[in-house]
Amino acid sequence: MNSIKKISTAVYTPDSMLRKPGKMIGDMFKDIAKSRELAWRLFVRNISAMYRQTMLGYFWAFLPPVATTLTFVFLNKQNILSVGETDIPYPVYVMVGTLLWQVFVDAMNSPLKLVVSSKSMLAKIKFPRESLIMAGVYEVLFNFVIRLILLAGVMVWFRVELPLTAIYAPFGIIALIMLGLMFGVFLTPLGVLYQDIEKGLLMIISVWFFLTPIVYPSPESFPANLISTINPVSPLLITTRELITTGNISDVFSFLVVAGITLILIFLGWIIYRVAMPHLIVRMGA
Repeated sequence: MNSIKKISTAVYTPDSMLRKPGKMIGDMFKDIAKSRELAWRLFVRNISAMYRQTMLGYFWAFLPPVATTLTFVFLNKQNILSVGETDIPYPVYVMVGTLLWQVFVDAMNSPLKLVVSSKSMLAKIKFPRESLIMAGVYEVLFNFVIRLILLAGVMVWFRVELPLTAIYAPFGIIALIMLGLMFGVFLTPLGVLYQDIEKGLLMIISVWFFLTPIVYPSPESFPANLISTINPVSPLLITTRELITTGNISDVFSFLVVAGITLILIFLGWIIYRVAMPHLIVRMGA
């Protein structure tokens, strides 16, 4: 007896997905499960295209943190920039901070970058849009793993031993990725419609870098300490750096608060992304 294979069907209606929030949320998680294979293929394609036509190849992943570290080490040595005392050798301090900052920035840029670069595919093919977000996460993790090789070499050179708390560092790295994705997902709908968002984001990131304790210890005097306090990146980056280097955690409460709020907001951003994508695809295909 021939077996009958069930064929899934899709029904398109003009009704908003928000009319049935329970079904929409269920479909969101189903699409995440469906997105894994496509996300992996997009990731492999993007990584191959990124480094294939370059002379230095994967060394481009190392050059930005190396250039940043050497610049600030030179400025500090020449007393042009006085950053005060650090618990670990300053080059290691800057290198760890720069790598963690780059994780956040890569995660924030990835949603808009991948949606814009996939315009033609989005307009022609029906597929789970979450696969673009997942492919971006894979890219962020891939680049970070490559840079870990550089960090390991620097820590060995300066004889900085990993504390036992380093086993918890992945939680901090995941929190930084989630925070970056949260901002990126919220900005994607506007960024697709207006190129000003992408251009303005470059300027904001440059200023944000200097307002975050990446190349200097967290300030203690007012008003500099206020900027560090309200900056959501600061507790995540500082705590993760402490987990990797010293093991002395200074403010775990702020880390947990920011991480918890990030989880709530990224889910809200995911809903907005889900609702907005059909309308954005129409605009992109017009």
